[in-house]
Amino acid sequence: MNQSHFFAHLSRLKLITRWPLMRNVQAENVSEHSLQVAMVAHALAVINNQIFGAALNADRIALIALYHDASEVLTGDLPTPVKYYNAQIAHEYKKIEEIARHKLIEMLPQALRAAYTTLLDEQQHNEDERTIVKQADSLCAYLKCLEELSAGNHEFSLAKTRLEKTLEQRRSPATDYFLQVFVPSFSLSLDEISQSSL
Repeated sequence: MNQSHFFAHLSRLKLITRWPLMRNVQAENVSEHSLQVAMVAHALAVINNQIFGAALNADRIALIALYHDASEVLTGDLPTPVKYYNAQIAHEYKKIEEIARHKLIEMLPQALRAAYTTLLDEQQHNEDERTIVKQADSLCAYLKCLEELSAGNHEFSLAKTRLEKTLEQRRSPATDYFLQVFVPSFSLSLDEISQSSL
């Protein structure tokens, strides 16, 4: 039986730091971010289903979100100002990410590839799945900004403003619900959220 380096590579997502051009009060790595995006994407799908009458597969959406940045273990995390500097760079970087995702899939034993291709290959995701993962990704970046600003780090002020515009473009009843019900707590201290939980 041949060995596979797939999970050894993925375990290194914890070594890739996000927000590399910005001073952080609390460093964030891609592994941590991926977990949070998976939780938020799952929540958005559940909100859509339970409150707005959709019929989404919340578990599948959570798994897609969990792997949404897996390619960065091969490409690194390109800072947003660089990645979206112009349309040509953004387009070329998308192609690099796609190549990296396929390289990861090729690391798997043949018998497992189909199961992971449905998670890693964006072409295998339907429009609802892609939309919700993008919404969750933006929400988590926004939450990071709120946490940094609450800690007195004004380095994230412009990023927060930019992400508010992105969230407005990706707005939905489920994101509005999440923003109203869950997001305000992220600006509070541990004592404040603990008191209200008792």
